Amino acid sequence: MSKTALHTENAPAAIGPYSQAVQAGNTIYVSGQLPIDPKTGAFAGEDIKSQTRQSLTNIKSILAEAGCDMSAVVKTTVLLSDIADFGAMNEVYSEFFEAPYPARAAFQVAALPKAAKVEIEVVAVL
Repeated sequence: MSKTALHTENAPAAIGPYSQAVQAGNTIYVSGQLPIDPKTGAFAGEDIKSQTRQSLTNIKSILAEAGCDMSAVVKTTVLLSDIADFGAMNEVYSEFFEAPYPARAAFQVAALPKAAKVEIEVVAVL
């Protein structure tokens, strides 16, 4: 099976030795997306809602590069710097997905790169 790295200028560039996403067969693995606005290189905001919205917008842009959209997502992983932000994150998250919703795991972690409040990764199927 071949694998292809995906890249779009509409999402922030990788900040390490990884791809924004990799397509393997009909599956797309999107790397964890921080809430970085690709136009400014800065966080979209300091609050969890604006950061969640930007992380998911970055994912949406990467999936568009592969020719699909958020309805193709089958699994998400949400990393939060504070689990108390779960409700506010979930409110924004629900704006990006419709039933049948993807499977999901959400965790509080000790810290995220650049002191982000959220990082989200997804797996999508074409």
